[in-house]
Amino acid sequence: MAELEIKNLHVTVEGKKILNGVNLKIKQGELHALMGPNGSGKSTLSYVLMGHPKYAVEQGEILFNGENITSLTADKRAKLGLFLGFQYPVEVSGVTFKNFLWTAYKAVNNGVSYVDFNEMLDQKLEMLGVDKNFIARYLNEGFSGGEKKRAEVLQLAVLKPKIAILDETDSGLDVDSLKVVASGIEKMHQENLGVLLITHYQRILNYVKPDFVHVMIDGRIVKSGSYDLAKEVEEKGYEMMTSG
Repeated sequence: MAELEIKNLHVTVEGKKILNGVNLKIKQGELHALMGPNGSGKSTLSYVLMGHPKYAVEQGEILFNGENITSLTADKRAKLGLFLGFQYPVEVSGVTFKNFLWTAYKAVNNGVSYVDFNEMLDQKLEMLGVDKNFIARYLNEGFSGGEKKRAEVLQLAVLKPKIAILDETDSGLDVDSLKVVASGIEKMHQENLGVLLITHYQRILNYVKPDFVHVMIDGRIVKSGSYDLAKEVEEKGYEMMTSG
């Protein structure tokens, strides 16, 4: 079983300190929610975990199955089984979604055939209730907010990472799109995916129930608990986490 461990992580961006000693452990098959106000460091953590070169680790370690991956590039982390779902997925004109999926799938699965890929892709489309016409479009070009997030969930299903970091997957979604995306995440979680679900609000957690909830403020995880912690945050706000 894969395990992602963050130990005393301190991170700066262009000389500014953002993360101040983050400690967290995520095992394959667990669903963790990371909540916090704007500017608390949640998105920074997601980029650092995936190896974005803009973010400098000043202290601490990122371990995957006990191996220190702090200096590994993003592609090597992906091959190990990490996945990052972006808050704002980029548009790629001229590249169909299907071709993108095939290229990504080949990169993390050596020796796979296109025939086997197509068979697997059809199964995932059916599982998630996605029309085949969707993957014939250029990647994210003209996609609504909900379609972009559904595309990320389909990527999850196809690539089958061990641990997924989902950065504000609920951002900008209406209720119907939120339910579809949440259902996809839940299905992948049931297939033994480990998830770090980053969000501002408790809303998505009405449809995806986490095993653990963590609250980040000022670059640190200040409180961890069960699903009840998310409801407490929704009722009282983040300010109560730092009061007293």
